[in-house]
Amino acid sequence: MQYLLRCKIIVAVIIASGFVTPSFAQLRGNINLPNHDEKPYYFGIVLGYNTSHYHISHASSFLNQDSIQGVNGLNSGRIHLGIMANWQLSKRWDIRFYPLNLIFSEKKFRYDLKYPDLGESVLEKTQKIESIVMSWPLQVRLKSDRIGNFRVYTLAGIKFDYDLASNSGTSNSENLLKVKKTDFGVEAGIGFQFFNKYVIVSPEIKISSGLSNVHAKDPSLKYSNVIDKLNSRMILFSLHFEGGGML
Repeated sequence: MQYLLRCKIIVAVIIASGFVTPSFAQLRGNINLPNHDEKPYYFGIVLGYNTSHYHISHASSFLNQDSIQGVNGLNSGRIHLGIMANWQLSKRWDIRFYPLNLIFSEKKFRYDLKYPDLGESVLEKTQKIESIVMSWPLQVRLKSDRIGNFRVYTLAGIKFDYDLASNSGTSNSENLLKVKKTDFGVEAGIGFQFFNKYVIVSPEIKISSGLSNVHAKDPSLKYSNVIDKLNSRMILFSLHFEGGGML
């Protein structure tokens, strides 16, 4: 009985192998860009949408005045676009740099007033600051094993920002907050690679946090005097179109 059972198992394995082997051969034939991981470097295009605000730290003078009862940063969304350069260090690790990365953003502030401004009747005032930021992130990326035409990755890095639309040098006529031109910070995120025949499409979500105080404080402005620090916060939803093709 054991001999017959052993023979049946051997026959079943041979028959199963006959079906499984062509299936694996077909799977290998359907893998797109099979030599992509052997490329030392490649480039890509980035398109996306971001939502951002400023994290606000109140100044000590905020408690010593009674005209402004509260100030909050509000989220607002804009688009971003750029060019990415990726250097593959190994099967698992990459270094990424963005030589061109343009981020359009808008930061909003809501002030709750105890008394309305002169000539106005509202007790809630909203201000907004438009920004066009040239951002240069440098990231380290950790990749998972490739499963067919799919892969997941995580990333972390640092960035340096330069605001082309900074209002730090403007006059005080509009009574607006002013922000500095430069900022630096940290980033972290997760993404997915979908390998197509000629290109890799990678949706990615990333959190960006500014470390420097970008508030150009002006004691003569009541809306600026109540704020000590402004730190940028941003969530970016991006779609990467990464280069495939030959080595």
